[in-house]
Amino acid sequence: MGIIEASDLTRNFGEFTAVTELSLEVGEGEVFGFLGPNGAGKTTTIRMLAGIIAPTSGHAVVAGLHPDREPERLHEVIGLLTEQPGFYHRLSAYRNLEFFAGFYANLDSKRQIEKHLKMMGLWERREDKVGNFSKGMKQRLALARALLHEPKLLFLDEPTAGLDPEAAQEVRDMIKRLSSEGRTIFLSTHNLVEAELLCNRIAVVRTQLLAMDTPENLRQRLFRRKVVVRLETLPSSIVKAVEKLPFVQKLEQDENQLIAELSDPETYRPELVTSIVEAGGKVMSVFDERHSLEEVYLSLVSEERNYDR
Repeated sequence: MGIIEASDLTRNFGEFTAVTELSLEVGEGEVFGFLGPNGAGKTTTIRMLAGIIAPTSGHAVVAGLHPDREPERLHEVIGLLTEQPGFYHRLSAYRNLEFFAGFYANLDSKRQIEKHLKMMGLWERREDKVGNFSKGMKQRLALARALLHEPKLLFLDEPTAGLDPEAAQEVRDMIKRLSSEGRTIFLSTHNLVEAELLCNRIAVVRTQLLAMDTPENLRQRLFRRKVVVRLETLPSSIVKAVEKLPFVQKLEQDENQLIAELSDPETYRPELVTSIVEAGGKVMSVFDERHSLEEVYLSLVSEERNYDR
């Protein structure tokens, strides 16, 4: 049983449907990427799962609780980082966290505030007004706020949006650290490189679920695996020899590279290389063509747009 289980979640705003019959499961300790274009329903989904708004239909169980019926209890065990976290800018970082710590019963606020400000590298700036913080510092402070009560599940909505590269890397490093502690992280992001670096599995949505799997499994599902053989030179005699091999289904040439689509790459890759060598080719390297997560994402979203037409 997953720490998040959603079944046919749907949310309408008047005549507009933001999320349509979304079903997914997130395992405990997983970093789960939630990807989709603007207006795909990502933030609406997080708000439903976090008990901020109720679904129009369908249901979810998060950390053993029903978000629409038990939001107060749910908020005790989850952390939420919104895309634009709000603070009291005239108060210090410490006073901001002290205020939010007051929402949790039996919390050792002094200990937790110190722990998480130090974790985020903000302890030395604890008395500075938040209004003077950079966006990266505010984002780290927002993470500290989300972690005050040691939640086992974190919802992060675009945590690196608008950050400069250095600040974004700091936040990504923190997400890795939190994951290594065994926390479950539900990560909504537009940054596909970030998703590939951080996530065990991803879901691609556009109002409804388009696909959900590991990045590698999605690559294999959407793109035929191709073997790339780089040679010192590539005379036409070698190309002709490879074209005659019965297990080569498609062959492309790119300068001194042969790109072969094989009926069974694992079985026939050695035979392909052997045949090239026997034909007089000097092989420099052999590797599988790797499609980026961006290519996977664009293929899924493009297919859905074409279907809509």
